[in-house]
Amino acid sequence: MTSKAGHPFISIVTPSLNQAQYLGEAMESVRQQRYPRHEHLVLDGGYTDGSAVLLKRASHASIGSQLWRRSGSDGGQSAALNEGFARASGDIIGWLNADDRYRPGCFEKVANTFALYPEIDVLCGDYTLIDAAGKHPAMRREIDFNHFVLRYHRVLYIPTTADFFRRRIFDDGHFLTNSLQYAMDLDFFLRLADAGYQFRCLARVLADFRIHTASKSIEFIDRQRAEHRSIILRETPLAQRFQSMRVRSAAATLLQVPALMRYGEKLLRGFYLPYEIPEEMMHARERRQL
Repeated sequence: MTSKAGHPFISIVTPSLNQAQYLGEAMESVRQQRYPRHEHLVLDGGYTDGSAVLLKRASHASIGSQLWRRSGSDGGQSAALNEGFARASGDIIGWLNADDRYRPGCFEKVANTFALYPEIDVLCGDYTLIDAAGKHPAMRREIDFNHFVLRYHRVLYIPTTADFFRRRIFDDGHFLTNSLQYAMDLDFFLRLADAGYQFRCLARVLADFRIHTASKSIEFIDRQRAEHRSIILRETPLAQRFQSMRVRSAAATLLQVPALMRYGEKLLRGFYLPYEIPEEMMHARERRQL
């Protein structure tokens, strides 16, 4: 679906479960994009934290024309995302968790980049880390996409909050694995890369990734690591040659060593040096709200 002005239509899918504290910021960051045509699909898990009330109010406000909401029990985050991806009508589809937010101008940068590189299927941007209060303690800049690093690195270095996908990925039948709840993004990216879809990293800050005690990546970090590890073992051809799980694990760990080259390359490029986020980027949203 493309706008009359030539701007590709952008759909944003947001799963939410007990995130009313941050959901308003996420929705506001979409609304403030001032992009000609986009939609925001929010799939609320149906709990009584106030999200349903917030969504109902938003649907009656000025953003109602671009907001689609659903509140009710579902099969978890992966199932909710898949429902949103299937329902989305955009040429470009973004995955924004309810506790994260986009930076001003994000959609314009994404649309322009996809227009310049029609062969690209997945676009990954830089992002900042923010705390529960929205303060920015750090910034994350990434190197170019590397399939080997994706497969064997000890952590997933591609942030979903700053990722956008061509619609053709979902039209081709590629979705998240519903049974995965912690490392479904790693599994999804590996399957896309193996299928030949093209990734590109954009050296622009597109989003804010929130770190707080109630987030899945903090509260359930052990489960996330275990699911991540199981996917790595499954996707490591060398490990599959051995019957012993101990030997399989050792083989996968061995392949993690060269994947650590990501740290060296980032160090050589100065990506770990202190980086001052421009003042206009830090406070653009705050000024608009005054």
